[in-house]
Amino acid sequence: MPRKPFAPGAALVAVAALAVGLAGCTGGPGTDGDAADAKGGDPAATSQSAEPGRYQTLPEACGLPSRSTVRGMLPGDGQQLSGAEADKLYSGQADITYDTDRRVGCHWTRETDAGTRHLSLDIQRVVSYDAAVSDDDKAQGIYDSKELAAKIPSGDGTGSSPTAPPSKSTKGTKDTKSTGGAKGGAAAAGKNSTEAPAGKASASGKPGTDASANPSASPGGDASGDKSTASTTPPTTDPSAGAGASTAPRVLDGLADAAFLNDKLITADSGVHRDVTVVFRTSNVIVTITYDQWSTDKSMLPESQELQDKARSLADELADRLAE
Repeated sequence: MPRKPFAPGAALVAVAALAVGLAGCTGGPGTDGDAADAKGGDPAATSQSAEPGRYQTLPEACGLPSRSTVRGMLPGDGQQLSGAEADKLYSGQADITYDTDRRVGCHWTRETDAGTRHLSLDIQRVVSYDAAVSDDDKAQGIYDSKELAAKIPSGDGTGSSPTAPPSKSTKGTKDTKSTGGAKGGAAAAGKNSTEAPAGKASASGKPGTDASANPSASPGGDASGDKSTASTTPPTTDPSAGAGASTAPRVLDGLADAAFLNDKLITADSGVHRDVTVVFRTSNVIVTITYDQWSTDKSMLPESQELQDKARSLADELADRLAE
């Protein structure tokens, strides 16, 4: 059988076609990579990412307030402490959290014959995972929800959240301690304080008067003068509710980026106690201070002005420390 003649030209054509095919295969990934790099560096895509918050970590909560401030907020009523006892008391106890870069806390407690005072500090760093929402805006949304839950009256021109409807004013009476301002009901309770009958009996069995009806009553209540003894009625009888704007729950001006103060008097528990809460936002961090005083004697109402002044002073100190 005769062999087919060898055609050098055909062989060269085949080799050339193979080379072109290999070049096409090796060139594909390079083209895709160039496209991916171009997409990642697209100015339009980068501009859509919102600005991150100022804070990327959090400080140690127990060491943030000065020792002198903590000492002033936990008076001993003449009780003497040893050096070791004072160190343990004023050092506080850190809260257990899963991520100390996102949330930290600390609390202090001092018991005396006159009652007990609690101080707690909660610091939360907010991170937005939405590229279109900045960390600060996300933090402001969380702050607004706390202010709304606390039923804080609107400030003048501040654009803060409105007071909750009166029909829901009893919601706050279910809480015995304020937690981050989210459970406060003092502002709405103050609206209903005038509805309580003036002659309603107190827990001690003596007839009491509605403290809000007596403008001369002190914010903490005068146990010996106006018979405003603690009753079993929930916080609607809070003397601070009718004491005026100076001690009423309110938006705080001049503190960080946004702040409010809540004040509740609880008389339905085994002991009367007043809970003062200050919440403020600085950039993407929300700080909640809860300061309360308990008294086993229901005729001795904790004074609102003292607790508020000390809580506000601590808030100013923490805001300055965080701004450093």
